[in-house]
Amino acid sequence: MRRRRKKGADIKLLSYTDYVIRDNIENLKGKWSEKFQNDNPIHVEFGTGRGKFITTLAQKNPDTNYIAMEIKEEVLLKAVEKAAENNLKNIVFLWADVSNILEYFGEGEISRIYINFCDPWPKKRWAKRRLLHRSFLEKYAKILEEKGEIHFKTDNVGLFEFSLNEVADCDWKLKNISLDLANNEDFENVTTEYEDKFMSQNIKIHRLEAIKPL
Repeated sequence: MRRRRKKGADIKLLSYTDYVIRDNIENLKGKWSEKFQNDNPIHVEFGTGRGKFITTLAQKNPDTNYIAMEIKEEVLLKAVEKAAENNLKNIVFLWADVSNILEYFGEGEISRIYINFCDPWPKKRWAKRRLLHRSFLEKYAKILEEKGEIHFKTDNVGLFEFSLNEVADCDWKLKNISLDLANNEDFENVTTEYEDKFMSQNIKIHRLEAIKPL
């Protein structure tokens, strides 16, 4: 099915010139600290959606820089509007595809990656499209710094089991695994829009953290 596009969303999105980057992203590869004009850690969310998660983090952590990547302009617009409304200075948005991250980020440039409620691609022949497939893990390992981390959340049990196996098989160190995040009080959880909806329906949220192998 073709994705419906909201008329005018692309034009409005590009009007946020302080926040949105679509063209020539590769020119920033290895230079993101210069873009932010500081040496603070850089965290990236792949598939930021409407942006509640990443903009909340940016508000809570002014000494961390955030990059939010999303390909769907109509939902990315919502995320950018949240940042603009709160006058956030430590976040930018990439209107781009996660498949191209090696063109956009230099080796060891990122401290942490967030992946929240990505498409589970449930059919076996689609496995390589899942964002914790080993082909993506290889890319993440290149852009993450030493001991850099992936933080992953999903409501899909099959995707979670697949992701656990891929991460372990690729020698990433697993920690802070949760099979029911709503009832886990070990750390403060910042939710996404999807997560709020799922929790209201008593759907269990699964979470893991993975540390880049040495």
